[in-house]
Amino acid sequence: MLIVLASAFALSQAFRTVGAMMATPLAQHFGLTAQALGLWAGTFHFMFGATQLAMGVSIDIYGVRRTVLTAFPLAIAGAVLCAAAPSFHALLLGQAMIGVGCAPAFLACTVFIARHFEAARFTAMSGLVMSMAGLGILFTGTPLALLIEAASWRAGYACLAGFAVLSWGFVFWRVHEPPRAASHERQTLAKAVRELLPLFAMPHTLGLLCFACVSYAAFITLRGLWLGPVLHDRHGLSLVSSGNVALVMTIAGMISPAMFGRLDPGGARRGRWLMGCAFAAAVIFAFMAFTHSLAVDIGLPILYGLLSGYSVLQYSYTRAAYPAAMTGRALSLLNMAMFLGVSLMQWTTGVAASWATSNGVEPFRAVFLTITGMLAVGTLAFLLLPRAHESARLASARP
Repeated sequence: MLIVLASAFALSQAFRTVGAMMATPLAQHFGLTAQALGLWAGTFHFMFGATQLAMGVSIDIYGVRRTVLTAFPLAIAGAVLCAAAPSFHALLLGQAMIGVGCAPAFLACTVFIARHFEAARFTAMSGLVMSMAGLGILFTGTPLALLIEAASWRAGYACLAGFAVLSWGFVFWRVHEPPRAASHERQTLAKAVRELLPLFAMPHTLGLLCFACVSYAAFITLRGLWLGPVLHDRHGLSLVSSGNVALVMTIAGMISPAMFGRLDPGGARRGRWLMGCAFAAAVIFAFMAFTHSLAVDIGLPILYGLLSGYSVLQYSYTRAAYPAAMTGRALSLLNMAMFLGVSLMQWTTGVAASWATSNGVEPFRAVFLTITGMLAVGTLAFLLLPRAHESARLASARP
């Protein structure tokens, strides 16, 4: 059942990374600015992140199966709308529908793992699912580039809509859950919002959220939006050649979560690993900002793909940072922060690129420096604000 649920997550990963190959043809077709491209890419993630809490409540009330089966048709309809979009506004509406439809995909997997696997296996199983879901990102490399060149970007959305129908069918066929006890307390959205308040009273929550907003966002902003345009516009690579680079980066990104899941150091060292990896990512983006070398702009994204799986450690960090009764709420809040962060970073980099173009600055330098700065701010907040192990020591020291 977990593999079937992971197929829906893989489709979610594909939808969120189509921009790397579609950004250039979409800009040409609709006459879009870099800021408009950032808005287009960010719309998916904004809707995805904004509905995480509601999806968590739905999973609690109705279960994983019913939530995914109810939401995912919106992603199918949104993909069909995008494939036929007569205008940019229709494209944005389709993106919003896809974001809502895909919203329960990863949360369903994490809840399923938390309910059906031992706590000691949580990180490893989460990393494995993230690696499996990388198959969706794999499609948005060379295969999508070839499809766009052979047909059009509309064919890409149509193909993804077809895959989404198949995934929905597999979930309907294979995913079944035991009936929930009739005596459990009924959850509501208002109650879920109230239950989030105690999380904000804990001193380590703010630092975790600041870090979550930028860590995963940096990878998706590069792989899902700017990788194709930087290779095409800065170095003149064809769409298929750019897709080949995206494919290799994706393969590296598929290996990475499972690798970090196995290497998870646990305890206080987990937080230091998170900060060290984020610092390394910031250095990579700084190099790409100032170095106009094709070898650098190919090699560093691939290297970053190998590094990107460190984000899986955030889920283990979060699970260990809160009491067991608060784990579900904490993971929902983490997901919300991560995907709203993607939306913010994609929109902000689009604004930065448009500003750079208007002021005679190379737009991709502005994009990569913006990502570098956001990574630095998020990591600094995580460093300076209380972290989970420090809060635990303070709590245990109280009389």
